[in-house]
Amino acid sequence: MFPMIVILYILDVYLYWVYKNNIWSRTRRRGLVISFVYWLPMLMLISMILVSTYYPYEDWGRKFKNYFVGFILIGYLSKLVPLALMLISDLLMLIRRMTGKNRKKKDSKVKGITRSEFLKKVGLVTGGLVFGTFTLGMFKWIYDFRVRKKIVVLPELPENFQGFRIVQLSDIHLGSWLSMNEMKEAVQIVNDLNPDVVFFTGDLVNYSTDEAYPFMEVLDKIEARYGVYSTLGNHDYGDYKRWKSAEAKEKNMEEMYAVHRKLGWHLLNNQNKVLKIGNDKLAIIGVENWGSMRRFQKYGDLSVAIKGAEDIPVKLLLSHDPSHWQKKVLDFVPAIDLTFAGHTHGAQFGIEVPGMRWSPSQYIYKYWAGLYQEKNRKTQKTQYLYVNRGLGAIGYPGRVGILPEITLVELQKDN
Repeated sequence: MFPMIVILYILDVYLYWVYKNNIWSRTRRRGLVISFVYWLPMLMLISMILVSTYYPYEDWGRKFKNYFVGFILIGYLSKLVPLALMLISDLLMLIRRMTGKNRKKKDSKVKGITRSEFLKKVGLVTGGLVFGTFTLGMFKWIYDFRVRKKIVVLPELPENFQGFRIVQLSDIHLGSWLSMNEMKEAVQIVNDLNPDVVFFTGDLVNYSTDEAYPFMEVLDKIEARYGVYSTLGNHDYGDYKRWKSAEAKEKNMEEMYAVHRKLGWHLLNNQNKVLKIGNDKLAIIGVENWGSMRRFQKYGDLSVAIKGAEDIPVKLLLSHDPSHWQKKVLDFVPAIDLTFAGHTHGAQFGIEVPGMRWSPSQYIYKYWAGLYQEKNRKTQKTQYLYVNRGLGAIGYPGRVGILPEITLVELQKDN
């Protein structure tokens, strides 16, 4: 953390120096107040690190922790645009000086003010908009649930599974939820969709299993005609918490398994379940987390998970990280018809309007939100992937543009 703090501090000092005349342009009292607000995110960050040395961060109160971290993130996000503008401005000025192209006049003018002053004002306005928007995302859009409906055509779908309704939930991150009422609302939405099955594709908690206990009674009310099927995400293994011993971490894992059992969810850890309706069959396969990035677990083993279901005509896969589909599933034989994933959250920030989809997530994941299709690289069979945007949040406790999602996928044999 130390190198990151040093870098942030240097950038803070630079931006403060750029705006110091604006900050202290009027009264001393005003300058002190603005300076305190400006440096507050850095003070909060240092305090968080120092306090967590003696009192682990994951043990802080849920609401306090969420808002504390949220305002640190919002503070630095608000500084990002003005910082970028001023760095670019100063860099261009430096290049002009080094190349001898800097004219005698210190700065060109735009509409009566110097270019640097114009960029300063743009930075201030943009920073204010960012602060307001992301604050609103914490208090309003974080629970603005959206149902996204998709029809997926599978030519080999058995007759008795025509119109089969699958509701997918992913990335609930119970450690970040501040209210039981919103969870009740989400569960009611799920039940109102009248699902045949519910798929949960991982990240039930943030750090440890005990985050799930306050919500057990509500989650237990999820209803599906043929049951709830689940798999684990990278956060469900307890790898992001400092444990007193290996035994404590192992106990946490056993408790996670127990939570799924108590909820009546069929946890598929490199396993499958063959669902029968009449004489027709459909395979539901689940793998443990497998992520292509080095820091993520690679426990998923599709060759083990599919055993006994190789000849089932339609195979549905639950796999938390969509990079697993890209790196492993598209090469796998027999081909998987439809994979359900989550993990990306769509970065919890972006733009999704007709004709335009953008999120920082797309620079990390090729498949980051919604429905995709590709051909199996060996069999050339068309395969589908659906990436859920997540129901909860982690890190920034809010949503801007990429709203929390409940997915309804209906299977059809033909168009």
